[in-house]
Amino acid sequence: MSHSDWAILAQLVRPQGRHGEILADLLTDFPERFSNRRRLYLLASETDRATARKFTLERHWLHKGRVVLKFSGIDSISDAEALRNLLVAIPASERAPLNDDSVYIVDLIGCEVIDLASPGRPIGNVADLDPEAGLLIVQAEKSGDVLIPFAKAYLVSIDPVAKRIEMRLPPGLLDINAPITDDERRELDTSGEGKRS
Repeated sequence: MSHSDWAILAQLVRPQGRHGEILADLLTDFPERFSNRRRLYLLASETDRATARKFTLERHWLHKGRVVLKFSGIDSISDAEALRNLLVAIPASERAPLNDDSVYIVDLIGCEVIDLASPGRPIGNVADLDPEAGLLIVQAEKSGDVLIPFAKAYLVSIDPVAKRIEMRLPPGLLDINAPITDDERRELDTSGEGKRS
């Protein structure tokens, strides 16, 4: 499997208890689905296929915004310590189904964003998404990172297989959210507004 074939659910942090329990940071929007997952894989990294090891989940519980996992055969603090920092994953084909209006963030990463309002103008590729602000972070070739609202009002289509997002953006939106240019930075510096005391 390649890294795109895995859905990462959590990252193991440290032992939590004396009987092999492990505290993990949640990396999924569906922590309740651990109840349905008996077979999990542990990976050293998303891209290192050779490290994938299958484990059976005996039990789990949520704890202060994290999850505690207990795997079969991991029965001591030292057993749990040996798994520190590993990623907890499932095959991407086993991800929770989404409704028609939803998409996995990982499926957006790397997609080319096209602005149909500017005759099919490519903006750049999605580097990340800020879910709290609802912003796509798009790496534009000439202007660096651009922030684009990931809103239904602007969205025309998403094709995760073709790695393409089509949007119809309002005039001026890209200029407002573009990073400051070198000329603008020099102008601020000469006017004194960009200097610190």
